[in-house]
Amino acid sequence: MALTPPENPHWWREPLHRMEIGWITIAFLWGLFMFGVMVYWHINGEQNLSNEAYRVNPDVYGEKVEAFAEKYTVRTEGKTEIPVVKPPPGSDIYMLGRLWEWWPILELQKDQTYRLHLSSMDWQHGFSLQPTNINLQVHPKYEMVVTLKPTKSGEFGVVCNEFCGIGHHTMLGKIYVVDK
Repeated sequence: MALTPPENPHWWREPLHRMEIGWITIAFLWGLFMFGVMVYWHINGEQNLSNEAYRVNPDVYGEKVEAFAEKYTVRTEGKTEIPVVKPPPGSDIYMLGRLWEWWPILELQKDQTYRLHLSSMDWQHGFSLQPTNINLQVHPKYEMVVTLKPTKSGEFGVVCNEFCGIGHHTMLGKIYVVDK
């Protein structure tokens, strides 16, 4: 309720001023332009990954990732002995997010294509591959599939960029890219 009522209680029925029509037109045209730029950039900008998403049972997905890790583990790292997994080129690779880690560590070959499967075991997490510009939201009960072809060798960090609780700042992972 206003302190003083408007002069005309049906103000929305008044005709628009020319300046208002001008600003509405500019805003509408700018919105159309930005929509067109987003479509163009998705197709030609190599900015956004085209990916797939499937419904999945978190327990089944967890078992799939554990079997994958067990099959291709080459060593372990850290105090908690996180497995470093080296799958064959061209294969499907799996990683899961859970409080507060990305598991397992992947070791991929440079210039080879892989299909990366991602899912969360508990909350929504953000998958951000640093220093590249790969950024995805990872949800429980959904499996994201992204095609990757690493073109540079080195160590890449995986960071959760969606707040997921008190240990969010410690939710890190790794992907190594090696020359054959």
